[in-house]
Amino acid sequence: MADPREEKLAKLLVQHSVQLQKGESCLINAVDIPITMTEALVRAVYDAGGYPVVNLWNQRLERVMCEQATKESLQKWADVDTYRMKQMDAFIGIRGIANVRELSTIPEKSNLASTYYNIPVHMKTRLPHTKWVVLRYPTEVFAMQANQGTVEFEDFFYKVCTEVDYLAMAEAMAEAKKFLDTVDKVHIKAKGTDLTFSVKGMGWIPCAGRMNIPDGEIYSCPVKDSVNGTITYNTESTYHGHCFKDVSFTFKDGKIIEAHSDDDALLNEILDIDEGARYIGEFALGCNPGILKPMDNTLFDEKIFGSIHFTPGNAYDDCDNTNRSAVHWDLVQIQRPEYGGGEMYFDGELVRKDGLFVHPRLTCLNLSL
Repeated sequence: MADPREEKLAKLLVQHSVQLQKGESCLINAVDIPITMTEALVRAVYDAGGYPVVNLWNQRLERVMCEQATKESLQKWADVDTYRMKQMDAFIGIRGIANVRELSTIPEKSNLASTYYNIPVHMKTRLPHTKWVVLRYPTEVFAMQANQGTVEFEDFFYKVCTEVDYLAMAEAMAEAKKFLDTVDKVHIKAKGTDLTFSVKGMGWIPCAGRMNIPDGEIYSCPVKDSVNGTITYNTESTYHGHCFKDVSFTFKDGKIIEAHSDDDALLNEILDIDEGARYIGEFALGCNPGILKPMDNTLFDEKIFGSIHFTPGNAYDDCDNTNRSAVHWDLVQIQRPEYGGGEMYFDGELVRKDGLFVHPRLTCLNLSL
């Protein structure tokens, strides 16, 4: 039986996130989600006067496709999907979580797929050439990751996805951006963290419900060779099927020269995928007031109120320090008091303490539901 909240979510994605116009084509990439959600998206695209194109996919098939994959097979797959993506005006990617460990035993194949499939299809085609949004669907596995009951988690999911005032969020971020765009030096201090870098000339990009749902971040990018010091992340993060804990990076002139976690070998294997994986491609401030606890899901955790994420790997085209990589790994540090606190300085001035903005030009980002 369809959940009426699926219809509301579908309309938000089509009308607000990708702002689909009459006559535009929209690829719906539906991975391990109920058919009712896919149907709701198709109806919403038609209601907007658009043309829906549907790709039904699942995690087990993804594993089978990767298990015996070669560079050549992945390039052929990517050629087909790149051609299709180029015909699209918009992309809605919605993925359920069936098994977060599905790819954990084939990390080398996952890395190969990142290089020869994800980069051409998503990094080089979808990101710069379509209006896109990606999100997760509230499955039982997702609820378990969040340490919540299924019904409780579904209520939380729809609240933070569809009940946030994204127009008000966009206005607050636009106001904050006027100040942020003037910033040069950034200094972050927290437990296990003393990190400096420059964002001079990089600009800041507000995210208020367009590319992600839920949303609530404003991001920039460090000048590539400016990062020095150490950062320790206090949230877990699953990447290529392995849940990493206690990740810590030490930088010199932009490059990660030391990397530690509960699995140093696997962590460094990821960072050695290519040269760009050891440089940072994104720095962002999380400010969704409805998301307060980590749940080992990037699209939620990176929006946590009072957090930052500092991302090894590929930079986005709209905030580009020229770093290129098959990796883009959003790792999160929460700075609210219950997670150890933290301070952020812009050009030597304290702007955020223990997760709350204290600078008068940025207090607008202390949002509430």
